[in-house]
Amino acid sequence: MSDAALVSIWRSAIRRDEVSHALETIYAELGEEISKRKPRCEASGRCCRFESWGHRLYVTGLEAAYTIERLDQPAPDVVNTGAMSLPVLEESPEPPSVISTCMIDAAEAQGGCPFQLDGLCSVHAIKPLGCRIYFCDPEAQDWQQSLHEELLRGVRAIHEREGIEYLYAEWRAMLRLFCV
Repeated sequence: MSDAALVSIWRSAIRRDEVSHALETIYAELGEEISKRKPRCEASGRCCRFESWGHRLYVTGLEAAYTIERLDQPAPDVVNTGAMSLPVLEESPEPPSVISTCMIDAAEAQGGCPFQLDGLCSVHAIKPLGCRIYFCDPEAQDWQQSLHEELLRGVRAIHEREGIEYLYAEWRAMLRLFCV
């Protein structure tokens, strides 16, 4: 199947209320777990500088479509993370309305995420599972991998239940598929 066909499938699927709601339910479940565990986040932006922090972000096609489809929508005043709602930081940069290969190329050259602007996440409210669960807090290392795998199985189940093609790939490579 062509990349364009895959992107079309994912975009169509995430526009369906039952699919976006199912994904948001997983995100809310993660939010509840995070609020129980209370990992420390210093909002340093280190986690978004993949190469220098020594990790990669992987996402499903459906998660990438979720983010891309919401880029041009007004940001909410709060991010619902499940058991708690967090105000969107006033200093959070405005996300771009589209993603381009130039943005991805620049981010790769700098070793980071194309949505990190001025050291902050510009897509905080609509970011994928891997971003939501990753904390550089050393005490979070014990639980975040197993919880991520469990919730990722839930994302995969959405794909299977709804008959949506599944692809799990590096974030920037996945975003490239959505560029026109």
